[in-house]
Amino acid sequence: MTDNQISVNPAENFVTPKSSRLLPEVLSIEETELLLSAPDIKEKLGLRDKALMETMYASGLRVSEAINLEISNIYFDEDYLRVFGKGSKERIVPVGKTALNYIQKYMQESRILLKNNKSFDYLFLNFRGAKLSRMGVLDIIRKHSANAGIKKNVHPHTLRHSFATHLLQGGADIRIIQEMLGHSDISTTQIYTHIDKDYLIEVHKTFHPRG
Repeated sequence: MTDNQISVNPAENFVTPKSSRLLPEVLSIEETELLLSAPDIKEKLGLRDKALMETMYASGLRVSEAINLEISNIYFDEDYLRVFGKGSKERIVPVGKTALNYIQKYMQESRILLKNNKSFDYLFLNFRGAKLSRMGVLDIIRKHSANAGIKKNVHPHTLRHSFATHLLQGGADIRIIQEMLGHSDISTTQIYTHIDKDYLIEVHKTFHPRG
């Protein structure tokens, strides 16, 4: 050992902090309305885009679940979707009437013009009649986000994050949200309890006697 070396490592008892998980970008309800209103539903692809985004926001679908959604897995009378998530794990997901109405309109007015022998039973099709790709969904959401004037970095998962956050803000139980999102571990869902600090501060100021 030289004069410049020490025999004890002074850092050996330090505990390194856990790396924090990045909080996902979330749209406000107003921004969500702007995004969902952006497509021109008079155009066949605009109507498809509207139905796609309404469905993803209404049900919190992953992009892979949205592009693989089949018509036979939509239960219009019961207001739910049968979805196959990670590891082909099946779950039942509620879907609102607004999304279902746009799905029906898209099927009657747009999908019928897009479909061909490559379409199979997939709901959301590209202009060639095949099922949409992940990249296709990303392009759709980014285009309409830009047209709506939203400054945030919006991507397909943003709609899923917004779905969960808006449910939580509305008072939904986190375990119900966990079930709808298809999270196997509640800790994955709990990230949404930390998302919107501004919202929590606003609620405190509004309702607390000393806010």
